[in-house]
Amino acid sequence: MRRQLLADLAAEGEALEEVLRPLSPADWARPTPAVGWTIAAQVAHLAWTDELASLAVTDPAGFAARAASQRVDAVDRAAAAGAEADPARLLARWCGGRRRLAGELADVPDGTRLPWFGPPMGVASMVTARLMETWAHGTDVRDALGLPPTASARLDHVARLGTRTRAFAFTTHGLPAPVEPVRVELTRPDGSVWSDGPEDADQRVSGPLLDFCLRVVQRRPRGELALTATGRDADRWLDVAQAFAGPPGRGSAP
Repeated sequence: MRRQLLADLAAEGEALEEVLRPLSPADWARPTPAVGWTIAAQVAHLAWTDELASLAVTDPAGFAARAASQRVDAVDRAAAAGAEADPARLLARWCGGRRRLAGELADVPDGTRLPWFGPPMGVASMVTARLMETWAHGTDVRDALGLPPTASARLDHVARLGTRTRAFAFTTHGLPAPVEPVRVELTRPDGSVWSDGPEDADQRVSGPLLDFCLRVVQRRPRGELALTATGRDADRWLDVAQAFAGPPGRGSAP
């Protein structure tokens, strides 16, 4: 399983790299849907978070110390600072860092828990989180260039992370986590169905897999997506869904 996850993470990075390599310096300065973030800032953020994940793998105590001392605006500051680099150097930084991280994750002993911003996680969860972030910020880049989001089989991982973070999404928004199970049925681009949760659950979410993934990474407003919720908790979930660590996300403008 780990080998396949790492292969999918590599493929997601390569798909974004293919978009970035032909860009001119002016393209790297294009604004993305994230206010104040250019394409360069998006890539700088990915490079920075990959480097932090590498620190979590190789020096857990060092990561914990850095996380404890990190400023509230650290994410924006790191993105802005990284975006000042020459695009070729920034691209090389991100490509080198993500490949180094993949090698480190491949060597982590089974059962190891890695520190992160929130509860510690296993290797599979860390790899899935890195894939989710790469796809989410890659979607921002593609939006800036007028390209549609990718809808590969790798989105199954994003959907799985989206369902597993349901309780977290509620609590990070200051809401009690619901206890009733939710059945999720999502249609892939090829017409097949991805599902999660008990088949007989009263609470249900359905719609296109791509739309669900865009919602849980907060890249599209709910009103623009063809998602249907049955049940109060399921309906509220689509309002607060958040697959990434940290405080409540800012959401996305129409």
